[in-house]
Amino acid sequence: MKVLIVDDEQHVREGLRLLGDWERYGIDEIYEAANGEEALSLIQTYKPDIIFSDMKMPKMDGIELLERIKKQHPTCKTIFVTGYDDYHYMRKAIHFGSFDYILKPIDPEILNQTLEHAVIEWKKEEAERKKHQSSHQLINEMKPIYRDRMLTKFINNDTIKDNLYEEFGFHLSQDYTAALVRVSGKSIANFQGDRDLTYFTILNVINEIVTKYECGIGFRYLSNKGEAVIIFWDKFAQIDELLVHIYQTLKTVLSVSCPIALGNQVDQSSKLIDSYHHAKQLLLNSNILSTNEEKIYIHKLPVDADVKSLMAYSSDIELAVQAGEISAFQEVIERITKDFTQDGFLSFKQLIHFEKEYQIISNTWTKKYGLPSPATDDVAEYIDVFFDQNGTFQLEKYIARKTREVALFLTRVKRRSIPKNINIIYDIEKYLQANFDRDVKLQEIAERFYLSREYISRKFKQEFKENISDYIVKIRMNRAKALLKNKDFKIYEIAHMVGYQDDKYFRKVFKKVEGITPNDYRSLLFESK
Repeated sequence: MKVLIVDDEQHVREGLRLLGDWERYGIDEIYEAANGEEALSLIQTYKPDIIFSDMKMPKMDGIELLERIKKQHPTCKTIFVTGYDDYHYMRKAIHFGSFDYILKPIDPEILNQTLEHAVIEWKKEEAERKKHQSSHQLINEMKPIYRDRMLTKFINNDTIKDNLYEEFGFHLSQDYTAALVRVSGKSIANFQGDRDLTYFTILNVINEIVTKYECGIGFRYLSNKGEAVIIFWDKFAQIDELLVHIYQTLKTVLSVSCPIALGNQVDQSSKLIDSYHHAKQLLLNSNILSTNEEKIYIHKLPVDADVKSLMAYSSDIELAVQAGEISAFQEVIERITKDFTQDGFLSFKQLIHFEKEYQIISNTWTKKYGLPSPATDDVAEYIDVFFDQNGTFQLEKYIARKTREVALFLTRVKRRSIPKNINIIYDIEKYLQANFDRDVKLQEIAERFYLSREYISRKFKQEFKENISDYIVKIRMNRAKALLKNKDFKIYEIAHMVGYQDDKYFRKVFKKVEGITPNDYRSLLFESK
């Protein structure tokens, strides 16, 4: 803590320094000022917690100084030191917030009692200030999350308390409409994968625009992934223009398109969910092959065309797999592409449905041949990479990717069909022997040897009577025992050499396997010699 002593008489300042039991009360910095003006300069620079001040001083007296302290540094405790036992001065000092006063000549016991009380009171108030600051900060951080949660519930027909409308900036109205903003994986990638920061930026843009016109509010729609919703309650004639403004600003900020769809206008808040669903259908049925610069959908809902199924081509796919050549697939791919994109139209809904079915068929065939199944990612995020910055789907790029995946599958099938002179499980064992000093994942082995993880785990345990992870530990421990014979190697160096970055964990594993610590094992080795 810091203390400032203000008095025009040097011997008084020195007396206070000598009589105060500063260290006992946690005070490690003491400053001095000869008058009020000098004191204000020191207060600005050092921000003392407790101030001892004389009443009568040249240039600025104690009362005027106290007035200034109360305005500029109200958290400190001020104690007046005066030779004038004058009620008029004390009344003014108390009025301006003086904590206490002591009389000259200074009694050491009274000085330290007063100091102790001031320190206790300051610490108590400081704890309250920090608690309040922490609570205030938490409330500010939680406000957007709370707003998103409450407005998501609201649009789904859950009621919210009347006082929360004003808190969120939401206005009750006779009419409403909802707009849906699609937040793609590309948008999030532009923020290094920080999903929360992406939404924070998007909602800042949206709310800055709609707040300016006092006509709506934007929030993260928590019921569905990758969506932000805007509720409009006014300026319906200007909404088209506002959505263009929002779309263009988001594209400038994010460097990627965020498609927006506007739902139908409804006459009560309980019907907002209908407006949202209308907007959702507009997005799902929009033509993702369109090269229009602005992906904003405000027209009537188009006829919901039947979604075509990839399963209808199962027999053609099976014949192509049996042929074993990518050329056999080319005709199938071309036919599927033509059927799914008639008249240059492909809806977002159709693409998602196609990708889901493709993954099901792909997993079925890889399992049939005992190959590692590709990880099934979030479908929407997977296809996001095939949209350009303007939000147009790059069909050729998507087809090329699928063709490569099929070609890789056929290559693996051919390799599986070639007779092998040696047991594949022993090849895996050799691979583990060669790579024992790093973390070899089962997925890595599966991809290298073109087998499923389940098959490898089962066959390896049948052959070696233990699972792969235990086998690697055994290799590491045998290697560690050999290295312990060399006194020049430290334990942590041996740990790193056998694949453990944490030598404490290495010691723990070694003791579990061998029954003694590495140090004890080394000691036994050299004692026997």
